[in-house]
Amino acid sequence: MNNYKRKVNTSEVLKRVIGYMIRYYKIPFVMVIVCIIITAIATVVGASFPQKLVDDYIEPMLLSGSKDFSGLLSDIKRLVLIMAVGVISAFTYNRIMVNVGQGTMRNLRDDLFHKMEALPIKYFDTNAHGDIMSVYTNDVDTLRQLLSQSIPQIINSTITMTATLITMIIMCPALTVISVITAVVMFSVTGTFTRLSARYYIRQQRALGKVDGFIEEMLDGQKVVKIFCHEEKAKEDFHRINERLRQSADMANRYANLLMPVNANIGWLSYTLVAIVGALLAMNGLAGVTIGTVIAFLGLNKSFTNPITQVSQQANFVVNAVAGAQRVFDVMDQEPEKDEGYVELVNAVIEPDGTIRESSERTNVWAWKHPHKDDNTVTYTKLEGSVVFENVDFGYDEKKIVLHDISLWAKPGQKIAFVGATGAGKTTITNLINRFYDIADGKIRYDGININKIKKPDLRRSLGIVLQDTHLFTGTVMDNIRYGKLDATDEECVEAAKLANADGFIRRLPDGYNTMLTGDGTNLSQGQRQLIAIARAAVADPPVLILDEATSSIDTRTEKLVQDGMDALMQGRTTFVIAHRLSTVRNSNCIMVMEQGRIIERGTHDELIEKKGKYYQLYTGNFAEN
Repeated sequence: MNNYKRKVNTSEVLKRVIGYMIRYYKIPFVMVIVCIIITAIATVVGASFPQKLVDDYIEPMLLSGSKDFSGLLSDIKRLVLIMAVGVISAFTYNRIMVNVGQGTMRNLRDDLFHKMEALPIKYFDTNAHGDIMSVYTNDVDTLRQLLSQSIPQIINSTITMTATLITMIIMCPALTVISVITAVVMFSVTGTFTRLSARYYIRQQRALGKVDGFIEEMLDGQKVVKIFCHEEKAKEDFHRINERLRQSADMANRYANLLMPVNANIGWLSYTLVAIVGALLAMNGLAGVTIGTVIAFLGLNKSFTNPITQVSQQANFVVNAVAGAQRVFDVMDQEPEKDEGYVELVNAVIEPDGTIRESSERTNVWAWKHPHKDDNTVTYTKLEGSVVFENVDFGYDEKKIVLHDISLWAKPGQKIAFVGATGAGKTTITNLINRFYDIADGKIRYDGININKIKKPDLRRSLGIVLQDTHLFTGTVMDNIRYGKLDATDEECVEAAKLANADGFIRRLPDGYNTMLTGDGTNLSQGQRQLIAIARAAVADPPVLILDEATSSIDTRTEKLVQDGMDALMQGRTTFVIAHRLSTVRNSNCIMVMEQGRIIERGTHDELIEKKGKYYQLYTGNFAEN
């Protein structure tokens, strides 16, 4: 989404939109084309009928005094039937296109969401969430008018103009020249105005994304805005961003709204010229032009120029939709998260002789399944939870390394703590374990397996994570706990809540475990939300835990209650703990002290205190403040 400033190729985007639509609705789209052809033929027949009416019936009957209307009535009946078929066809293709348009937008949003779920975390770190949301709403919605009206209108206009042009050439080549010349002028005007408006429609969609991003940011940070009395500055910033949107929209619509009246007047000029020249030819008996020919040709002229006017009316929708579609396809074209792993996590059973085999049922034993391509065999390794970093370097930007030569070994069941100043790289290390980001150099091994060889979903399923910033989804408390393991029973969820010491407050809620949570759990305190997040990790029952300031939002009294649950949760599991409260890491097997992306000290609490280094300074300083 950072490449919007590149030039948009309108024809390529339109081709892609139509291709996307046809992929899902090929047969309905063919039916639409057939109906449009029938409608166009009916329109041409209706426009050319006056020639037959005047030349074959009115003039001969006036000259002969005949009152036999049987032939005329038969032709009128045929005309009515043809026009009725045309009306039915027009209704049919418009009705089909409504379904096709809405269905295509649904499929597009589905594909967008599937694509979003496959994108790496880095994408969401570098793009405003409100801007991404704008793609789902505003940009996709611009395609509604394009798919349901503009595309069928353009196809209808093209077919109608082609059929009308052929009829005009057959009827009177001389008058056809006038219509063609004015049509060329109209096309030239349409192209000029469309290019001008397209430039500003693209800016409009970008500005709209920025407005949505700003609003989303202000909503999330509303408390901070009010605490620091930032309302007036926020208003000023919004006015500036919104003014850019107004200016781009104003310029886009200025050119787009001028196009139709300009083309309409050129069309009337063409109509007038055909009437004058046709009348002169008919009065002088030139080029075989009759009064009936002139009357019919005037109708055909309108059928020829009106589609251009109608297309110009749709031009603003087309260029707006192209701008929105380009933003949609920019997201669709993003590189998905790469996963070249092949080792899987499976339920396993350990036989008395120590042999590990895969189980189709849920067990309390997990194993890594290693397929061997050379001989098509499979071996299994029990998941124990040992994690080793070997000289790992990492940078969010390849040119700027933020972690340097990180080496550590966490044995199964050990508790490893990371402490250090903000920005030292503590959270970054845990993000590498679950492969939110890939390392620049070195190796990370999980049970002796290079984590690059483990499928990412399987790797992450073996890890339990409690983040500093909790997120609860719309649903019941039970649903939010079960998010850790979707097939968990109610009893397992309750046990997990008890383990995290969340059961007590949950049962005091209005509907207990069935209490609905909305708005990220705003009806709960921050500490209660954190406890549910801990219970969510507990129900997953992972062999490795990552606790990133998991108790940061819990008061001292609640912390004492939850610490027992946390200790029980960590029992027998490899645990990585990030904490600013150094009292929570005292019992760790090993404490890693980080500074500027490097491990500068390591050891137990007592060992580090004895060294009187950086940890000693952090601990005694923290203790003194308390």
